[in-house]
Amino acid sequence: MKNNFKITLIPYDEMELIIPLVIQLNKGKFSGEILKSRLKSILEMGTYQCIGVYDAGKLIACCGFWVLNKLYAGKHVEPDNVFVEEAYRSAGIGELMMNWLFDYAKSIDCIGAEVNCYQHNEKGKKFWERKGFEPLGYHMIKKFEE
Repeated sequence: MKNNFKITLIPYDEMELIIPLVIQLNKGKFSGEILKSRLKSILEMGTYQCIGVYDAGKLIACCGFWVLNKLYAGKHVEPDNVFVEEAYRSAGIGELMMNWLFDYAKSIDCIGAEVNCYQHNEKGKKFWERKGFEPLGYHMIKKFEE
């Protein structure tokens, strides 16, 4: 596979392009309509952005991220919804996205990054550890009745 990937920020008005990738990421757990509704609310907050990786104009990977400022972490980026199409895995695309993201974060005066990774995602955990992330604590969630 040749490496002619284009990486760029996805404009807000094109952000719905990530929905099919996010559906795959979540193994179809959420419908496209639910994800579109959630994405609309997220974009209204103004602190979410998304990197797109394209091969010959086709979106093959994405990495959403939040620019946040927390008391314990300072100004930082938080990658979210990181996904690479199966046919493109192990081609260095995750590395490409993270290098781009970390350079961008430094350019806007972020002092670091934090990430959440599902417990069962051993490959993801190893990826983040290779990128220099260390466990800090537990990410816990409580769902109210839906």
